[in-house]
Amino acid sequence: MAEFTMELNDEQKEVRDWIHGFAADVIRPAAAEWDEREETPWPVIQEAAKIGIYSLDFYAQQYFDPTGLGIPMAMEELFWGDAGIALSIVGTGLAAVGVLANGTEEQIGTWIPQMYGDANDVKVAAFCSSEPDAGSDVASMRTRAVYDEAKDEWVLDGTKTWATNGGIANVHVVVAVVDSELGSKGHASFIVPPGTPGLSQGQKFKKHGIRASHTAEVVLENVRVPGSCLLGGKEKLDERLARARERAKAGNGERTKNAAMATFEASRPAVGAMAVGTARAAYEVALDYARTREQFGRPIIDNQGVAFQLADMRTSIDAARLLVWRASWMAVSGKQFTSAEGSMSKLFASETAKKVTGQAIQILGGNGYTREYPVERMHRDAAIYTIFEGTSEIQRLVIARTLSGMPIR
Repeated sequence: MAEFTMELNDEQKEVRDWIHGFAADVIRPAAAEWDEREETPWPVIQEAAKIGIYSLDFYAQQYFDPTGLGIPMAMEELFWGDAGIALSIVGTGLAAVGVLANGTEEQIGTWIPQMYGDANDVKVAAFCSSEPDAGSDVASMRTRAVYDEAKDEWVLDGTKTWATNGGIANVHVVVAVVDSELGSKGHASFIVPPGTPGLSQGQKFKKHGIRASHTAEVVLENVRVPGSCLLGGKEKLDERLARARERAKAGNGERTKNAAMATFEASRPAVGAMAVGTARAAYEVALDYARTREQFGRPIIDNQGVAFQLADMRTSIDAARLLVWRASWMAVSGKQFTSAEGSMSKLFASETAKKVTGQAIQILGGNGYTREYPVERMHRDAAIYTIFEGTSEIQRLVIARTLSGMPIR
């Protein structure tokens, strides 16, 4: 188990500087264009693939960093460049993680390479979980998967929403209900291969922020996939469902629910790191502007009203990063989040990003409100952090329940 440290080692610093260089030289110059176009930035993804950032190997190396800081460090630098483009680059990772977490070795080897493609023909993947009536309330999921034993096929029907890369993905990973009586324990994940009949893109959302990232509904109408596309396989699913039924009869459902919650907790610091990157970017723009912008014959940073805002911004950013790093280290070290530290990191970093980007606009004044400066885009982008991957309200609920041991509603 690695000791907790706030100092990156030489190898980590080298990787950080490499990612930062790509964010500064490739992502940032393209950010305004793709935000206006509201389209997937395929040329930028291709450039990321050429140097190895858009690849499973890169994310695997960061994920298995023994200090736990690889992923948050990478996320912060990419999202420092631009949140929309960065999400287009890392969005495939959501689907890849779904396969890595639940798939067999054969499934991992078959499908993950197809999610990324190669530098000459880049592909993306989509993870489809949320539904119009089942976002935070995953137990209300309606998409169904029914097994056709005669053909050894699963038949999927339903509508998914808020799917990053939904409809344009080469491979879709779809979460569906296989046993409605078990609530969230009756869910399973399926691969929908490229070109499968019955899968189509529904509404593409025109968003307030992260507009370079494609977000859409995915409609599944009598989608038939081979039995081999059930992640983990039928035997493993049957065993898991049998255990869940036994626990439900014995009244132990709440215990398994908390174990599942711990899994979600471990993924939240990465989102917190994204928020830290956006907040840091806005702070740096505001700091540079305050140093160079003169009013009444002196730089505006000489005014306490501006200087104190910058002091608060930097303090909040550093505090958010420390919470993210602590939770990331705890996750890789196998330490339990006894105080919901994962949710704490996501909550504080998300709220910090919204506040800091708003303060940056205020410091820039009228200029900050225009698209001639990037802080208005950063402010729009920051709004998503308090919504996706668990809203701020859900994070507070998780923290309160963990601290009190009570089923707070």
